[in-house]
Amino acid sequence: MQLHSYFRSSAAYRVRIALNLKQQPYSTVPVHLLKDGGEQHAPAFAALNPEQLVPVLTDGDLMLTQSLAILEYLEERFPEPPLLPRDIGQRAQARSIALAIACDIHPLNNLRVLRYLKRTLSVSEEERDRWYRHWIALGFDALEQRLAGLAGGAFCVGDRPTFADICLVPQVFNARRIALDMAAYPRITAIDSRCREIEAFAAAAPERQPDAA
Repeated sequence: MQLHSYFRSSAAYRVRIALNLKQQPYSTVPVHLLKDGGEQHAPAFAALNPEQLVPVLTDGDLMLTQSLAILEYLEERFPEPPLLPRDIGQRAQARSIALAIACDIHPLNNLRVLRYLKRTLSVSEEERDRWYRHWIALGFDALEQRLAGLAGGAFCVGDRPTFADICLVPQVFNARRIALDMAAYPRITAIDSRCREIEAFAAAAPERQPDAA
């Protein structure tokens, strides 16, 4: 398998974690989202993915985009170890948390939005960063409460990592990078810490990627 990735992309980070947890080897094709105006806009990559976004996973003749679709594919293609709980209710909870992060928090802070704020709306860097922190904090406020209402477990849903944790860890990385005060989120912080002790998560971290700079 081949993964078109950018080391700091949250969506690509999720897929790297999943591939590592599934113990599936893959090669990385770096796509630098900032260099030369963004390599994702180059004709060759735009032909591969008209959305001009990473990640892109190729498995033989199959080409997939969208991180959560890729996670679902990997779960079905390589059932062991599972990244969703066996219990139907817990599976729904794991997907719900993953979607809350990937669809409600992350899109408001991705590179395209931040560039539009700065270049088109002339938002200052300080205001842009305040926007970034606001939307993560709003999402984390709700997520912290949700985690408090779930029945224990070392991770978001139960005692092993799921889609929820795979989405959470990259978002916490973003929160720290933008200097969000994490003191209000002890459950999120504890789960993130447990995940990062697992080599599959650690090896997927941005600083350990071949294109890290």
